Amino acid sequence: MAQVRYFVDHVDAALDFYTTSLGFVVKQQFGPAMAILHHDGLDLWLAGPAASASRAMPDGAMPVAGGWNRIVLTVDGLAAVVTRLRGKGVTFRNEVVVGPGGRQILCQDPAGNPVELFQPA
Repeated sequence: MAQVRYFVDHVDAALDFYTTSLGFVVKQQFGPAMAILHHDGLDLWLAGPAASASRAMPDGAMPVAGGWNRIVLTVDGLAAVVTRLRGKGVTFRNEVVVGPGGRQILCQDPAGNPVELFQPA
């Protein structure tokens, strides 16, 4: 089991994206502050602005959404998944990249956090 925390601007928007677009299920929700989702052995913690993890660090630095670190979801039929997500208005950072290990593309959740969709070779 793996756990990842993503900072999001709006927990409800992130919940909708991950459950309806990527097939996650809600394990727990703590009001608008935080939610814990599950998908294939991965627990994804969505921390909104009211979550304790969103508080400023001692030096004043604030946790923010976005960046380039990401979760990777292995999918079958990457082209069909991309077409379905584009039809839902999901934003992509790039086009499908083909490498020795397979094919990948980066989509974004509503807060700008990247999610890699990967189809093995």
